[in-house]
Amino acid sequence: MERSTKRQIVAFGGGGFSTEPHGSPLDLYVLAQSNKCTPNVCFIATASGDDRQYIASFYHAFARYECKPSHLSIFDPPTRDLESFLLTKDVIYVGAGNTRNLLTLWREWDVDGILRKAWEAGIVLAGISAGAVCWFEQCLSDYIPGELNPLNCLSFLPGSLCPHYDVQPGRRPAYRRLIGEGSLRDGVAVDDGVALHYEGLDLTTAVTSSSFARAFHVRKVGNGVSENALEVGHLDCDRQRA
Repeated sequence: MERSTKRQIVAFGGGGFSTEPHGSPLDLYVLAQSNKCTPNVCFIATASGDDRQYIASFYHAFARYECKPSHLSIFDPPTRDLESFLLTKDVIYVGAGNTRNLLTLWREWDVDGILRKAWEAGIVLAGISAGAVCWFEQCLSDYIPGELNPLNCLSFLPGSLCPHYDVQPGRRPAYRRLIGEGSLRDGVAVDDGVALHYEGLDLTTAVTSSSFARAFHVRKVGNGVSENALEVGHLDCDRQRA
């Protein structure tokens, strides 16, 4: 089966294998977008400093699925030719951690440029938390412990993204304030357990495996900020795990 030629990014506010170790409908949703029966999926854990336990958890979780898992370590690269390594994949899945560190290392190693080529070639890009916000123009990030600050990202997708909207109490007021001030562009805020599916530059679908998780468009309107709920489809957990 041929790889899809459309550009796709699936951005998780939180969730996936790191919080659903016995099988995640969101992870299966990502694999399904590859248009392959047995996709090659590569995990990149740069934001966590290539944490070994995190990488091991990825392999343990994805061993249950019809796919071929691998990972890319920046600290112990598998080859000199990272471009050839990544462009053979069908799905590239980026993990959580420190977004600023991720961006700095990717730029040093030209991984950001390789990932843009992958996206334009139809390889599905996906990620959670830092691995979700990195694709946007900007994000609200806690790269400095105890603080929430705007951060400029890769600009594959327009606007800003705020993850963990429901589980970190300071996120909502900080995101609204910074958009109102103009420090962050209008964007989308997502609860943990919600995945945003972009085709090209357009948000086409939002899905969740949770009964309560939501997502919102957050925009500057005059002297205030509007927050409008998105329609979020609920994944059939049993069907996704079949």
